[in-house]
Parts: sequence; structure tokens; C-alpha cells
Amino acid sequence: MSRKQVIIALTVVVSGVAFYALLRFAPRSGGVEESEEAVPTLISVQTGKLKRATLHQYVTGYGTVEPAPASVNEPAAGASLAASIAGVVARVNVVEGQHVEKGAVLVEFNSGTATAAYVEQEVARQEKLYAQENTSLRSLQDAEAQLALLRVTAPLSGTITRLNAKPGAAVDVNTVVAEVIDLSRLAIKTEIPVSEAGALKSGEKVQVLTEPPLTTTLSFVSPAVDTSNSTVLTRAPLPADSGLRPGQFVQLRVVTAVHAQCLAAPAEGVVTDDSGRSLIALVNGDEATQMPVHAGLREDGWVEIEGKGLQEGDSVVTVGAYGLPEKTKIRVVNP
Repeated sequence: MSRKQVIIALTVVVSGVAFYALLRFAPRSGGVEESEEAVPTLISVQTGKLKRATLHQYVTGYGTVEPAPASVNEPAAGASLAASIAGVVARVNVVEGQHVEKGAVLVEFNSGTATAAYVEQEVARQEKLYAQENTSLRSLQDAEAQLALLRVTAPLSGTITRLNAKPGAAVDVNTVVAEVIDLSRLAIKTEIPVSEAGALKSGEKVQVLTEPPLTTTLSFVSPAVDTSNSTVLTRAPLPADSGLRPGQFVQLRVVTAVHAQCLAAPAEGVVTDDSGRSLIALVNGDEATQMPVHAGLREDGWVEIEGKGLQEGDSVVTVGAYGLPEKTKIRVVNP
């Protein structure tokens, strides 16, 4: 190749490179770049609507079903019955699960000095003699007192829930031989952390979360704190037909506040910013605008809110609300 041809070839190459660089790195005017900047960013979200609702505030806990304690008008609904003297079980007149009336003889004993059968006969003899005025009232009462020591009787009408006596078995003083409970008078005993118990008052509505659920009221809130576990004892009576059993473990919640027909937003649409403010993203056409609100009670996926100009039926962003820019274009993609 001649020198002239080489020079021409080099000139062509350099010109091509220069032209490519000019196209590649030269600033663009008008056209494409400005067009791209003019296209707004669309964020896909889901939305829900504000509504009026009645929301509740609760204190929740777990409790145990037990016989109702004694009150001003009624005795305790359950009793553990023990032997009054040491002896041997002579007769058991009941079985577990049996209903008994107040005063029924449940268990009889023989002591080291007398048998239940003999003392029964002695009482009958003293009653006959007393009717004939051939013995004193004191002698009759002594016989009856001796017989009472050899018997365990039901102090209330109820169901035998535990029986710990068999004929021929030896028992000591204060050995529990039977338990009777009035199953129509049960209560739930619950220990509530002292940090939550300040809102509790007698008479407040209690929801027992069984299936089906039950409703009752608090009958007792202890004024004292159990220092061993920092809890406050509460009780709530159960309906007579509750179907629950003594010893059963149940969940409950006490209604401590009710806000009727308040404005509520879907819970996933109420978010908190870095400063701790509660916000919603109010939808207006294809635009969402953040709005600060005061959040209140929360229940079943809804949050009570208060905010300027908010009305029932307003649309708010739910899915996609967290981290949403203060004012942005949106595309609603509700299912």
C-alpha cells in the first residue's frame, strides 16, 4: 500500500471514531430525555374505604373455672369434705357424678369406740325415749353429735365430683373423702398483670372465648396485688348453663372501653412514620396524599382514626401504604 493510501485510511478511521464519540457523549436536547423525565412513576397499591364501626378496648387473660365463692346471699358453690375423726370407712352411699341434696349422708365411719350402725340405733332409741319423756334432751343431743362425727354429709345440693373413700379403708382426721360442687354456680378465676389491671372495674362486660362464646360480668377485682407474680385476682360468674367444667382453662377478655360508630380505617392502611406520627394515604383519583391522623382503638383489623376532613367512604391505600411517598401517582390493583 502506498503512503497516500495509508494516510487516507487513517483519516477515515479517525473521522468515524470522532463521529461515534459525538453521538455517544453529546448532551441531548428536547426529545427523548425530557420525555422520559415527564413520565410520572406509578406505584401499584390496593385500597380500602373508611367506615363507621363500634370498636372495643380489651384486657385479655386466661383463667380457671372453679366453684363460685361464698357471697352475702349464698354459700360457696363447692366443698371438700373431710373425716372428723380417725377410723375406718364403713359405708359409701354415693358414686362420682351423682347428684345429691343438701344433708345427704355420703360416707359413714367406724371409730375405735363405736360403729356407725350402733350409734344410729342409739340415736333412734334416744329419740323414742325422748318422745316418751324417758330421757333428757342432752342425752339425745350427745347421741346425735356422736353420730355426726361418724358421718360425712353434703353441705349443699350438688354433684359429687371427687370420691376418695372405699369401704374398709382407714382414714385420718381431715382426710378429704369427697368433693361436692353445685355445677350451676361456677366462676372464672383469672390473674391479670398489675400493669393492665388498672382499667378493670367490677361490673364490666366479660367475653369468654369458648365455642360458642359466653358473656358475663366481672364480679370481683382484688384491691391487692399478689407480690409473688405481680398480678391482680379477678372473678367472673358463669351462666348456669355454661357447659364448662371445674378445672377447665379458658381465655377471656374484659371490655374496658366502647367507642360506638367511630370512624375506622383498615389497620394495614394506618402506618407510623419515623417521628412516631400515625399516617394514612388518602386517595384522590390517581393520586395518594399522606395525611396525619390520631389513632385510637384497634379491633378485628380496624383502627379508630380522627383527622381533618375525613369522611365515611373515603378511599385510603392499604397494601403499599408503608413507605409511600408523601404525594404520588398510584395505580389501584384491588383484587
